[in-house]
Amino acid sequence: MVRVPGVSPLPHTGSMTSFIRPPAPRPCESCPYRRDVPAGIWASEEYEKLRRYDADTPEQPTGVFQCHQADADSDTRRICAGWLGCHGGTELLALRIAVLDGRIDSSTYRAAADYESPVPLFSSGGAAAAHGEAGVAAPAEEARRMIGKICQTRGDLVQDPAAP
Repeated sequence: MVRVPGVSPLPHTGSMTSFIRPPAPRPCESCPYRRDVPAGIWASEEYEKLRRYDADTPEQPTGVFQCHQADADSDTRRICAGWLGCHGGTELLALRIAVLDGRIDSSTYRAAADYESPVPLFSSGGAAAAHGEAGVAAPAEEARRMIGKICQTRGDLVQDPAAP
């Protein structure tokens, strides 16, 4: 799967292990929820995912939003700190389901539910998505630099070779 011009995770084909780590102390430097991250780092469909968590709890997706810094099935994968800081852990259906089905333990749930971001975040997934999508067609130099760093870190991403 190739996306223009940002990066996208490849489809997950293996089985997931049963544990996702707690959030990092601060959202990563490429977190789509951070207000200071350049637009256009991620593919459009990655930004679209952010909006879905703005819904009322019963209408939200059931998958935990994981940090983009680790491969989807990595032993180092963790809950996205920006996702928690923006949407509030106790309001996220995905966290409730994850603790029930054993993907996270009770201490990880508590860390997620109590998480507060030390950096400014967008007030909603929709606002974060709108910002990010604004740069997808023509990412600035800083965004292209960040895309390169992410592609070096992750083994499950693809980048359009024709992207600027």
